[in-house]
Amino acid sequence: MSNAHGMDTDCMTLTRFLISEQRKCEHATGALTMLLNQLMTAIKAIASAVKRAGIANLYGIAGSSNTSGDEQKKLDVLANDLFVNMLRSSGQAALLVSEEDEKVIEVDVPNQGKYIVCFDPLDGSSNIDCLVSIGSIFGIYEKKSAGSPATADALRPGTELVASGYALYGAGCMVVLTTGCGVNGFTLDPTLGDFVLTHPAMNIKERGKIYSTNEGYALYWDEGIKKYINSVKFPEDSKKAPYSSRYIGSMVADVHRTILYGGIFLYPANSKSPKGKLRLLYEGNPMAHIVEQAGGAASTGSGRILEVMPTDIHERVPVILGSKADVADCLACLGQ
Repeated sequence: MSNAHGMDTDCMTLTRFLISEQRKCEHATGALTMLLNQLMTAIKAIASAVKRAGIANLYGIAGSSNTSGDEQKKLDVLANDLFVNMLRSSGQAALLVSEEDEKVIEVDVPNQGKYIVCFDPLDGSSNIDCLVSIGSIFGIYEKKSAGSPATADALRPGTELVASGYALYGAGCMVVLTTGCGVNGFTLDPTLGDFVLTHPAMNIKERGKIYSTNEGYALYWDEGIKKYINSVKFPEDSKKAPYSSRYIGSMVADVHRTILYGGIFLYPANSKSPKGKLRLLYEGNPMAHIVEQAGGAASTGSGRILEVMPTDIHERVPVILGSKADVADCLACLGQ
């Protein structure tokens, strides 16, 4: 609904959307809504910091490394602090797992809630200094054990996720979210200071025309991956056009494009990284959850990502996800 000035006077904000979804659940308490609202506060602050990074001297190396061995950027540290502080103060989180911290973070008892939150506070940080799109990823579990939260509470398969999402910081700021009932996208409206529903009921095409992978690792790929990539670059059927290659190097940006346009994103295992490179709890699982909820498929190359039982909070996993038909073609080349 718009008035004469072209402003929507009845817009569906993210908070309004969550409350409407909450009413559909008989036993909902509002705890997840409050947790997600705190996450949105952190994301808004990160979006602002990304835009001001050059002016505020937030580019460059912070002088330390994260659990992946990557040099931490100043924005990495800032984003992690925002996520941790907002979640700690929410009163809804019990345990936090961050890419930037070697061990789990237990929330102090007075503020302790019932959710386990796994997150990559700033994905694609190698692109920060050159102004390429970056993002944040998160997955949320409900604590099931009695007593104080422990690392074991976070070592759960992705099939048990209650919510997953990512934020994309680019030309604008967008949050894509699933609570297990489809996928919806919300764009930050700077005039309102809130996220507004702009992409309802997001669905991935059955088949796309784009493949996304770092071909710099082709030397280390196994024969199945080489066979698949060659099949989309050089189709045997002369009537079929080859796929286009698009690779940004920021998982959030690459997966977001895959959801919108269809196709396939691959970060497979190779001879240098036989267990894959991406992290299961805060990259593979949340993205697989979102992609499957949008009608796509997500595989390790030998099974569903969401069915992998983690043994370490920073465990790595191969990732092949996107349009169902494209993922199926890739798995066929792998002999699955």
